[in-house]
Amino acid sequence: MTETSLDQRYADAMGQLLGPDFPTDIALAVSGGGDSMAMLTLAHNWAHRWGVKLWVVTIDHGLRLESADEAALVAEEARALGHPHATLTWDWVGQGNKMDAARRARLDLIDQWRGGIQHILMAHTRDDVAETFLMRLQRGSGVEGLSAMAAQRSVFTEGTAKGDITGDQPPDAGRTDGFTLIRPCLGMRRDELRHYLRTLKGRWVEDPTNEDTRYVRAEIRQAFASFEELGFDTDMLAATAARLAEARDALRARAAQVWQEIGQEGHSHGAPTGELLFDRTGFQSIERDTQRRLLSHALQFIACTDYRPRGAPLSALLDRLLSGGGGTLHGCEARMERDRLRIFRELQAVGPDIDRLDGNALWDGRWWVSDLGLNAQNGSNLRVRPLNEDGWQQATGDQPVDAPPHASARSLPSIWEGETLIACDALCIGPGGTTQLRPFGRPQRSFTAFLLSH
Repeated sequence: MTETSLDQRYADAMGQLLGPDFPTDIALAVSGGGDSMAMLTLAHNWAHRWGVKLWVVTIDHGLRLESADEAALVAEEARALGHPHATLTWDWVGQGNKMDAARRARLDLIDQWRGGIQHILMAHTRDDVAETFLMRLQRGSGVEGLSAMAAQRSVFTEGTAKGDITGDQPPDAGRTDGFTLIRPCLGMRRDELRHYLRTLKGRWVEDPTNEDTRYVRAEIRQAFASFEELGFDTDMLAATAARLAEARDALRARAAQVWQEIGQEGHSHGAPTGELLFDRTGFQSIERDTQRRLLSHALQFIACTDYRPRGAPLSALLDRLLSGGGGTLHGCEARMERDRLRIFRELQAVGPDIDRLDGNALWDGRWWVSDLGLNAQNGSNLRVRPLNEDGWQQATGDQPVDAPPHASARSLPSIWEGETLIACDALCIGPGGTTQLRPFGRPQRSFTAFLLSH
């Protein structure tokens, strides 16, 4: 039986991920390492056949002295193949986890650069899947963490990373909110890609951090030889991760089904409250894995964070809720009431005030606030802040029967003129229509969709 060439396997992967009608323009994130440089060559051969224009982008994180030279190498190779190239230089503020910040910045800067291009290719391989599986197993991850990375996924960024763009930039025509990350090399081994490059006399650079055992991935990579002696080879681990991804998808579907049966997003007089509400009896009667999943995703959805809460505190909160209590976690508060479980934003965790509202603004990562219909006295400033205790005291009079209780109402978005509350839609203060719920800054993001995609 004739072995299928790497070029044909790449073409097959692209056909499955993007075919049969391919986009006119696709971008490739190329670091200069062996995997991404091989992908560049594979994509060049494929694009020439299908008439697709490639745009190549390199992120210079500035974390190593060699990074600028590596970006220059990619630019030289890309232009030798006839493709436009840009280097995105990241300006790290020096706060938080460096590697995690670099990962976020990479996606953020690409989003700022991509113009109207919808599909960004990255060269993750089967080895990456196996290494990630072992890293997460070491951390005690469950099904979600151990599942194989998806061959494609939607990416939405905050647009906060700072950096400079040098080189070619795609036009903005047809730009959409968010982009699609494509991984066409997930079925390929790292050694296959390097052999491909050697055969074609291609160039690449080796990242020294791949050999630095201060990084967990490098430590896992160096230990792989001993794993293979015990039968834990790359293909077996990647296949296990793929099976767990199937299980993850089934568990997601189960959670979404249960949510449709026992849950609802909070509203008051037609205005969103930002809460998630579960029927108490229904929540208590489902299996614990689905309880944990619904609670975990609810906290992440309300707080608009990239990561879910850690397992131990999540389990502790779930136990308190099932015992009729409550607590705070992940920037949210959960309370088991007489008939329902209510989850809402923790007052102490909300984002900073907007000191001057002029038109529209995003507050707390999920509320789109507008001054439409408001007339400030004598040109004074309008301010956006949580309702808090003083706003609750000013919200006198008849409230909607479905208005949120005192505890959750205090973290609602409200608009102020000086010390006077002039708008809070959920409590029927003001003209109405001043706030829209946009979790993660994006419209029409339902909790059901979130459960199925995270």
